[in-house]
Amino acid sequence: MRREFFYERLTVLEKEYESLLHMPNQKNEAGNGIVDRYKNPVLTAGHAPLFWKYDLNAATNPFLMQRFGINAVLNPGAIKWNDKYLLIARIEAVDRKSFFAVAESPNGIDNFRFWDYPVTMPETGEPDTNIYDMRVVLHEDGWIYGLFCTERRDPSAASADQAAAIAQCGIARTRDFVKWERLNDLVTSSPQQRNVVLHPEFVEGKYAFYTRPQDGFINAGSGGGIGFGLSDSMEAAQIHDEVVIDPKIYHTVYEAKNGLGPAPIKTKHGWLHLAHGVRNTAAGLRYVLYMFMTDLYDLTKVIYKPAGYLMAPEGEERVGDVSNVLFSNGWIADNDGTVYIYYASSDTRIHVATTTVDQLIDYTMCSPADRFSSAETVRTLNRIIKNNQSDSLLRSILSSELKKQTEK
Repeated sequence: MRREFFYERLTVLEKEYESLLHMPNQKNEAGNGIVDRYKNPVLTAGHAPLFWKYDLNAATNPFLMQRFGINAVLNPGAIKWNDKYLLIARIEAVDRKSFFAVAESPNGIDNFRFWDYPVTMPETGEPDTNIYDMRVVLHEDGWIYGLFCTERRDPSAASADQAAAIAQCGIARTRDFVKWERLNDLVTSSPQQRNVVLHPEFVEGKYAFYTRPQDGFINAGSGGGIGFGLSDSMEAAQIHDEVVIDPKIYHTVYEAKNGLGPAPIKTKHGWLHLAHGVRNTAAGLRYVLYMFMTDLYDLTKVIYKPAGYLMAPEGEERVGDVSNVLFSNGWIADNDGTVYIYYASSDTRIHVATTTVDQLIDYTMCSPADRFSSAETVRTLNRIIKNNQSDSLLRSILSSELKKQTEK
C-alpha cells in the first residue's frame, strides 16, 4: 500500500514538473517602449529537478519526502553557447548555502531545464562558506571566466556575532561549463569586493575589471560606486590602481550602493552598461536597474547616463525573500540585435525581459540625464511638454493644410 502511495505521488510530481518546464512564456501587453517583460519567471525553485530534491527510492523514502530543499533560484550569469541560451544560476538551498547550476533553453524565453549536476566549484586554500552571483564572460583570450562573490566569516568578529562576513571576488574559468579551474581571488586595496565584472577585451594589454569597493559586508562605507582597474594576469589577478567611474550620489536611485551587472555590450557609440542601484526607504532597501554608456576607448569616462531607473520591481516581483529588489548579472546580446535581460526579483526567482541593442542605445543616449534637484527635474519636464506642444501645433497646422488641399 505504501509503495502504491509512493508511485502515485511520484507520478503527480513528475506531471506537475514537466508542465512547469514546458509552460510557454508570453510578453506582457503593456510596455514602456524600452524593454518587454514576460509574464512568467523563467526559473524558480520549482524548476530544480526532482532527483535533486527527493530520494526516489521507495524503500528508503516511502513517504516521498523532500530530502534536499531548494529555497530560491536567482541572480544568473548568462551566455549564448552552442546555439543554446545558458543561465549559470545561483541556487540557494534551504540551509542558506548557495551553489551554481547551469540551465539551458532553446530560445532564451522559456523551456529552461537544469543540467543533471550542479557546478562543482574547486576551492582555494581558504575554503568558501558561500558562493554566489556569477558574471560569465567569454574573454578575448579564449577562456570563459566566471567571477563571483566568495563569502567567508570575518575572523576578527566576536564569537557572539555570527553574521559578520568578508566578501571577495572569486575567479574560475572553463571551456565547457562542466569542468572549472579555480584561480586565486582578486586582490585589491579595498577591504571587501562584491559585484566584480571582467571586461571582455584586453585594455592596454591587460585584463580590465569593474569593481565595487566597500568597507563592510553590507554597507559601502567610504567605498562605493562602480570602480575600474587593470591586472597583468588572471592567474594572480591584482589591481593596484582602482578608480571609481560611477559614484554614489545623494538622493538618486544609487545613493546607498551601486554595482555593475553583467559585462558591457560593445556598440559603435560606446559600451552599454547595466547596473543596479540601491536607495534607502522607510520600508528598507530598494534595488533597481539602471544604465549608462562609457567611451569606446576610455572605459573610465561615462558619456551618457539616463536619470533614474530602467527597471524597478513591479507587481509580484516586489514580494519574496528580500522584497522590493531587482538584480541582474546576466544578459545576452544575440546576433540579430535582440538583448535578453535576465533579472531576479526579490532574491527568489528569475525573469527575462527583451529589447534590442538599438533600443538601448536610443534610451541611453537620448533620455534626459539626472540634474540632481527637484527644480531641474521640473525644468526637464517643462522642456519635454513645450516640445510636444510645439510638435502638436505643427501637426495641427499641417493637418489643416492637407485637409484644405484635399477639399480643393
